[in-house]
Amino acid sequence: MKIPMDRILPSEITSERVYRGRRELLTAGLAGAALATLGLDEAAAAGAEPTGATVNAARNAALSITDKPNSWEDITTYNNFYEFGTEKHEPAIRSRDFKATPWDVTIDGECEVKGKFALEDVMQGLALEERVYRLRCVEAWSMVIPWAGFPLAALLAKYKPTSKAKFVEFTTLHDARRMPGQRVEVLDWPYVEGLRMDEAMHPLAFIATGLYGRVLPNQNGAPLRLVVPWKYGFKNIKSIVRIRFTERQPMNSWQKSASHEYGFYANVNPAVSHPRWSQATERRIGSGSLLGGRSATLPFNGYAAQVASLYAGMDPRRLY
Repeated sequence: MKIPMDRILPSEITSERVYRGRRELLTAGLAGAALATLGLDEAAAAGAEPTGATVNAARNAALSITDKPNSWEDITTYNNFYEFGTEKHEPAIRSRDFKATPWDVTIDGECEVKGKFALEDVMQGLALEERVYRLRCVEAWSMVIPWAGFPLAALLAKYKPTSKAKFVEFTTLHDARRMPGQRVEVLDWPYVEGLRMDEAMHPLAFIATGLYGRVLPNQNGAPLRLVVPWKYGFKNIKSIVRIRFTERQPMNSWQKSASHEYGFYANVNPAVSHPRWSQATERRIGSGSLLGGRSATLPFNGYAAQVASLYAGMDPRRLY
């Protein structure tokens, strides 16, 4: 079937780097015709119903939006998690055997309490909440997700950052045996992200450990995933193994890979286009076809009233 070029969204066009990475995946035997043909159905079947242990989390209505959440299937079968593949359906399939326990997190840098801590110790004393947040991805799609977890500020405070801590850097697990997507140089592994300290301490910044009242699925970033709802999705780093307090701004992975397209702040700004497509509209996953069902993108992803003051006086173009 031929589709006129003017009907193809720029956001659906694969970048050269990702394209080459996919070619390497095929060559290496990590993906193939069977996966390409059956992958979407297989992923959908895997994510049809909620699975995993239940978690008890009190709903935080004050920090939740009222939009209807996407389905469990939407959220767990349409994922950006390049550690398990560059296609949206691949993480749900290729992360099935990933073991997120036991899990350690290293805390270091400009803080008083540092070391390697078991996940149970990291979470000790942190009350779980449920928050419904909007997730907006740079590819111009969005979801509404009921996360369970705890405020990032509460976690960071446990390790007593010093006055030199101006930023906080997060790092994903680097283990190509367990994360097959890391066998291909789509990005410079491990994945790294960062926030300014005042962003990290903002009440909206969140660490997700669950989804829909269940333990966080592997494909969604188990066991610890950052959620910063006013920023594009690539800031929401998954499977965190290191948190480092630093005096200098970290170099995040996508900025390192393509600095002309991705910056440090990654705040949602519909008035500033990505170099290859507009950010003025978005498509809600589950709302219909790729070519329809679009709506206006909201400044700061709809959280402007809460966070715009963090960036007073800054050039809005720099904030992307």
